[in-house]
Formats: sequence, C-alpha cells, structure tokens
Amino acid sequence: MPDDPIDPAAQRVADRRRLAMAAKISLTFVALLGVMFGVQGMMDWTPFAVRPLEPAGLLGLLTAPLLHGSPTHLVANVSALLLLGMLSLTVYPKATLRALPLIWLGSGLGAWLLGDAGSRHLGASGVTHGLMFLVFVLGLLRRDRPSIAAGMIAFFFYGGMLLTILPQEPGVSWQSHLGGALGGLAAAWLFRRADPVPPRRRYSWEIEEEEAARAAALDAGTFEPASPRDVPVLWRRAPEQRGVVLDFPQRRQDAPPGD
Repeated sequence: MPDDPIDPAAQRVADRRRLAMAAKISLTFVALLGVMFGVQGMMDWTPFAVRPLEPAGLLGLLTAPLLHGSPTHLVANVSALLLLGMLSLTVYPKATLRALPLIWLGSGLGAWLLGDAGSRHLGASGVTHGLMFLVFVLGLLRRDRPSIAAGMIAFFFYGGMLLTILPQEPGVSWQSHLGGALGGLAAAWLFRRADPVPPRRRYSWEIEEEEAARAAALDAGTFEPASPRDVPVLWRRAPEQRGVVLDFPQRRQDAPPGD
C-alpha cells in the first residue's frame, strides 16, 4: 500500500493477506445470499421484508438485505458486492467493518420511511449503494493514492448509482438505495481516519523546495537588522552654528534730547 515501503517483501505479504481476507469475507456473504435465496423459495418471506410505516415491518431492517426477488436481482447484487466489498475491505478494512451496520440499517430505514404504504422492499442493493458511496467519498476526503485509486475504480464500474438513488424505474426500491447511500456518506465522514494513511513518497522537487524555504528562513533570522536602539553610534556630528549674536550699546537714559 505505501509508495515506498521500508520492507517491500513484508509489505507485499501484508497486502496479499489483506486482499485474501477481503475476498473471504465477500465470498462468504455472497454464499450466504445464495443459501438464503434457496431457503426463501420454501417459505413465506413477506414478514421478513421491509413494510413501510408498519411497526411489524421494522424486522425487515435486519433481514431484508438477505432476500431477493429473482435470480437476476440476486446476480446483479452479488457482482456489485464482490467488487465493492473486496475493494472497500482491502483499502479500508477498519472503516468498512464499522460502516456496515450504518449502511445496513440505513438502507432499511430509507425504505421504511419513504416507501409507499402496502409495498414490500427487499434486496442488498441498498448495501451496494452504501459501499460505493463509502469508497468514493473516502477517496475525496483522504486523497492519498490508494484512496483515490479505489474511488476511481468504484466510480468507473458503479458511478450510475449516483442516479439510482432517485426514482427512475417502477419496482426498484430507490428508497433503500437512498438510505444506503446516506449511510455510506455518514460512515465515510465518521470513519475517515479509522485506517492509517500510508506514507507518501516525497519527490526531489518537494525536498528542494523545503530546503530552499528552510535556508531562506535561516538567512532571514541571521541577517535581520537589529533595532536602531541597539546599533552603536560610531560618529556624532558637531552641532552647527546657525548665526552670530551682535551686541548693540544700550542708550543712556540721562542724555539730553538731541544728543
């Protein structure tokens, strides 16, 4: 992950271990969705979906992302979960694990609060939207090279999710998309410092600029002129005489007039 690791071999081992763990978690969740889809066909799943504004429908906040309406629906969410899940868990393992409860509950709350009365909402698409917004916004907030790369990959494959949080197609729960996206946004802000920022490579021109600035600051402190009161006086000019005072004889008071 770092640009210039101290031990490249150990860093490669750590990166592979993180990627393997992300793949295991994502594949395990995808396998769980497949099992739940098989079980769903043998039971009445409606009590486990989100039913807007119904107190009994609050159970769906926990269970609805595990259910899907059709194989096509399941495959679409599985592909997004694999890519976005592995991407987020590889780059932000701590932030992703902390963000998942917010995204999970946010997608259900969005459907429960904004959905039409009598409708049923199910599927993990709200979770996929939350993961996409989490990865994309963390790239904007952190702005280190792995974060920017992850955000660009997420936007390249699933940038259309920026539009599907608004009503477009009938039968698509844009409410859960919006709730999951808001959960991802909140989690990105709250947990943006959960994972350490990898050290960034410093380029030669940056080092030269820093050294030039340091030298300029040192020169400014060395050659700064002292206060005028502290400068010793080496020569004083003698005061100049600007004129001569002439004495006039005073007039005698007892002299007779006409003298």
